[in-house]
Amino acid sequence: MSAIAWFEIPATDIARARRFYEAIFAFEMKPLDLGALQMALFPAGGGALCQQAAAYKPSAEAGPLVYLAAAPDLAIVLGRVEKAGGKVVVQKRQISPDYGYMAVFLDSEGNRVALHSMA
Repeated sequence: MSAIAWFEIPATDIARARRFYEAIFAFEMKPLDLGALQMALFPAGGGALCQQAAAYKPSAEAGPLVYLAAAPDLAIVLGRVEKAGGKVVVQKRQISPDYGYMAVFLDSEGNRVALHSMA
């Protein structure tokens, strides 16, 4: 059972943020227009990018750190980050043999986001 029920990553420019995540993961996100709230849904549910100035503010230093699955090897996704407009802040490193690997990047909106894989 996954501990993540839902997550929301703030965006100041939903189109730019969507292009960034689609580029690094090589998948398509579904836009959702809720009037004042604009969203782009990650595939298979679980989370979305969200743009609404009053409620969502990107942050590189504060707030929750979301780990996104990047199987089979997070190095593939991490290798696309800078070309898509982000910045790698923690290179791939082993958590432990039992827990795999992690890395951290800043997305196109300035959010701190982590990646996880077992290889």
